Amino acid sequence: MSPFRAAEAGAALLLGLLLILLTACGSRLPERAFETRPTAHPSGGEPLRVGIITSVTSPVGGQAFTGTRDGARAYFDALNARGGLDGRRIEVETCDDGGSGVGNNACVHRLVDERRVFALVATTALDYAGAPLVSRAGVPDVGGQPLTPAYDTYPHLYGIYGSSAPRTGKEPGWGGVLYGGTEVYRWFAREKGARTAAVVSYNQSASAAYARLVTRGLRAEGYRVVEEQVDFALPNFRAVAADLRAQHVDVLFDAMDTHGNVRLCEAMESLGVRVDAKVTNVQNWSSSVARDYARAPGCRDALRVTGASRNHQDTGHPAVREFRAAMGDRPLSQWQLEGWAAAMWFTDAARSCLAAGDGITRACVEAYLNRPEGYTARGLLLPVRYEHLARPPATRNTCLSVARWQDGRGWVSQGEMTENCATVPQLGYRP
Repeated sequence: MSPFRAAEAGAALLLGLLLILLTACGSRLPERAFETRPTAHPSGGEPLRVGIITSVTSPVGGQAFTGTRDGARAYFDALNARGGLDGRRIEVETCDDGGSGVGNNACVHRLVDERRVFALVATTALDYAGAPLVSRAGVPDVGGQPLTPAYDTYPHLYGIYGSSAPRTGKEPGWGGVLYGGTEVYRWFAREKGARTAAVVSYNQSASAAYARLVTRGLRAEGYRVVEEQVDFALPNFRAVAADLRAQHVDVLFDAMDTHGNVRLCEAMESLGVRVDAKVTNVQNWSSSVARDYARAPGCRDALRVTGASRNHQDTGHPAVREFRAAMGDRPLSQWQLEGWAAAMWFTDAARSCLAAGDGITRACVEAYLNRPEGYTARGLLLPVRYEHLARPPATRNTCLSVARWQDGRGWVSQGEMTENCATVPQLGYRP
């Protein structure tokens, strides 16, 4: 996956959050300011303390962001059970920022200034207001989800999808412009023969802006694009569904929240409208699909998801089997797998310091994170790099992971992600 597509994916995820926040009033502080679960000190030496900041009690609701935290904790628990890092256990301290900038700053002060964590891992923050503080303190933030442009702006922050931006701390990307590739649209045209695409959005600025970005990408790949917009307060999804049928749409993209997607699918179901693919993003790559789309089996059967990590149901891969064994019987999601991969990335960086014989230092860890070789977490991730390019490239060879939902089987991989590749244009946009 192109490092720039992380920003495009982040924009898609943020959209639903922004729409929900529009309906809220005033500021919101965490219901639980801090949530800490340190492990016992090991006999092999002082623990290595890391922090995880998650917007648990955010306006979006519980469990929306906890997957990465749970995956990272599962990895560290398994690591500690095997003796930790050279006899040192990983002590994990978590903090719930409540989805607010005030709460996020409080979490950063708590973990960085008071608890003196060595690093942050798998950060998933709705409003990463404390990012400048983390950067100034020189604390590595490893494997966070790019829900804001912070990972394309500040040094010492390393999102799970990588970045090629200069990251000077002044503005995101290149002069405030981020770039996203067209690999998703290329894949559906090449593999599924899709030629007509619909983009459905709300008549709201964040939704409309993201819809324009998707539309640009589709047109760059030669699609005929059908643009549909509904009223945010009183959406007429039946009218949209009828037009999708009249326009003979092959593939359906959206700039809406999950609730809007479900209602659109239910309207399509009631009118008997079918598309070859209804494309969603990594945040919805979970087992909740069966429940969310219970009343729209036709649309559910068309669901496809794209991302930059290996399908968590790909049990033929040894790294996936290890992840699933550690997670036990709990429902699984792709964000859990990416949180697991983030903890592995930090651990491998720390191990590189031990192998060099210099002890675990932040400078050594960051040297590993900044190396030119892409990091794959034993094959769980497409190669992650931090390149610091002075100018964004016009094109990039990019790969992606694709899965399809099938009742009774769950998410089924569509090809090998390291082979789902193409050289695609990079389109700029302002976050």
